[in-house]
Amino acid sequence: MATNRINRINEEVRRELSDIVRELKDPRIPMMTSIVSVSVTADLRYATVYVSIFGDDKTVTDALAALKKSAGFVRRELGHRLNLRYTPEIIYKNDDSIAHGARINELLHREAKPDAE
Repeated sequence: MATNRINRINEEVRRELSDIVRELKDPRIPMMTSIVSVSVTADLRYATVYVSIFGDDKTVTDALAALKKSAGFVRRELGHRLNLRYTPEIIYKNDDSIAHGARINELLHREAKPDAE
């Protein structure tokens, strides 16, 4: 039963964080930034946020730095929007699963083409 509650909290935190990140005015955060998933600990103290950022390596590192810099503001906004006993401390992690999937797809298509030799 507790896992259902945590799953609902994860989804609600993800939804609210998506809105908050979209409202941030930092130019280092590109428009193609999305919150992929959130994992909140059982005691609601920490939330690991997986972020997908479209761009090169420099863009990704700059955007993650900007998100980490704004973590206090984001946490406060999240606390105002959600009715939880504790507002979790936010830990951002890059989610490169989209790029990884594209790379696998490219390799599969390359192997499927017969060489013209």
